[in-house]
Amino acid sequence: MDFEVISCTTILVVLLVYAVYKYITRNNRYFETKPIPSLTPEPIFGSTRQLMLSKVSSTEFIRSVYARFPNDKVFGMFDFGTPVFVVRDPELIKRIAIKDFDHFVNHRPMFGRNTEPNSEALFAKTLFALTDQQWRDMRATLSPAFTGNKMRQMFELIVDCSVQMVRFYRSQAAEAGGQLPVLELKDVFARFANDVIATCAFGLEVNSFREPDNAFFANGKQLVNFKRASIFLKMIGYSLFPRLLEKLQVDLFDREQTQFFVRIIRDTVRARETAGVVRMDMIQLLLKAQKGTLKHTGADKEEPTVDGFATVEESDVGKADPHQRSPISEMELIAQCLIFFLAGFDAVSATLTFLVYELALNRDVQDKLYEEIVATEQMLAGKPLSYDRLQRMRYMDMVVSESLRKWTTAPFADRVCTRDYVLETDEYQCTIDKGTVVFLPMAAIHHDPQYYPAPERFDPERFNEQNRANIRPGTYLPFGVGPRSCIGSRFALMEVKAIVYHLLQSFSFERAPETQVPPKLLKGFAGLGLDKGLYLQFKVRDAGQASNKDA
Repeated sequence: MDFEVISCTTILVVLLVYAVYKYITRNNRYFETKPIPSLTPEPIFGSTRQLMLSKVSSTEFIRSVYARFPNDKVFGMFDFGTPVFVVRDPELIKRIAIKDFDHFVNHRPMFGRNTEPNSEALFAKTLFALTDQQWRDMRATLSPAFTGNKMRQMFELIVDCSVQMVRFYRSQAAEAGGQLPVLELKDVFARFANDVIATCAFGLEVNSFREPDNAFFANGKQLVNFKRASIFLKMIGYSLFPRLLEKLQVDLFDREQTQFFVRIIRDTVRARETAGVVRMDMIQLLLKAQKGTLKHTGADKEEPTVDGFATVEESDVGKADPHQRSPISEMELIAQCLIFFLAGFDAVSATLTFLVYELALNRDVQDKLYEEIVATEQMLAGKPLSYDRLQRMRYMDMVVSESLRKWTTAPFADRVCTRDYVLETDEYQCTIDKGTVVFLPMAAIHHDPQYYPAPERFDPERFNEQNRANIRPGTYLPFGVGPRSCIGSRFALMEVKAIVYHLLQSFSFERAPETQVPPKLLKGFAGLGLDKGLYLQFKVRDAGQASNKDA
């Protein structure tokens, strides 16, 4: 009897394992009927085993698979069991992401689709995760919060955080006899980005330099820690059994961190409504959006005459009036604050880390940028730096644009095909079937020598007035492309330029013995990050060199 029970159990287990295996590998022959080359899938992971087992970084992964098909405009691979079309050709990228956008509106539902309004599964409510008409309405609702005019109104908050950071390090240097210790850049700029997000998105005054263990920074750091085993398991779960995890309301964000930020936002909103406080920050703008009073105005159309080259121009989707919909719920408002935090904390700090690293290694570039800062200070004649004056700094924009090219924070973007789409080239016709995924390999295109000669060289002159006109459309995508591109590009560029401006006034960036060249990138499924940190020296400028404005 026992033998029979054991035999039946064994058979059931084998059948179950076989059924799961067949389900996972059901699409493995998908590209055999397509006229494009493809990577051979492996069980469970498809084409992404090296990435998911943290053998390579996301940037290294997308560049390596891109390089395997140098003569093809499109090739196939598998993300777990999902067929993926990787589009290498700039013209096809523009066609998919802009011209035929209606076929590719959505991102992959990596951590679930939107659920009921009051659910505490927040990631599915963020602008990034919303789909179809819900996304269109939310994009149109939030778009007026990110115009040049709104950036001007928030710019003073960014400058205050920049000055606060510079004062801290100048005082540290003075206490140490004029010399700062070697600094780990990602930690430095994560603290700066944390303080900016705290004041601009959550209405809080936080100083993460003088209070290194403050609760806002500690919870934020945990929120963006994508190397946790729990994140890996959620990712696999949603890739294999999305409907089950959606039903269980499994969220990307851990409950402890979300509850912390939910309390902050609720307390802030309650205090403002009780005391009638109005403060020009993201919460105030979202409250206006919640009431339906956040609109594009005449002032919003008066953008700076010189805009950053990397700035994303809002599409007609963002400029449209939202369809009739219920007001933004409290949880939707909180979700937008959290995704704003996620992008601002991680992506901006990574951008600053690699930008300052390049300035330290390329002293001629750093010196030229410092000269532009000195010239700008002379033009200001003692007045504070303004948003428009910062936008007019041409060399600053060239340096930031080149850094975003070489060190793209999002190595690739994805789109889901919402209905069958016929992709036509001179060589073939290929149907991208409904439900399959398209990858846009930004980091690989940015390092393709046919578009950027000597791509590993840091050369801001690629983006001077003469050369930028020769950059092929569809080959420079640091904030994505089309209506689904990053809504916060202006904010991110303003933040990056403001702190580089203020830091270079008081410090030069110097290579240290601990500086790792080239830096080792964080491996696994994550954005641009560092494996073991990146160390540099901030050297205090002589009194005759540095402005004493921030001393």
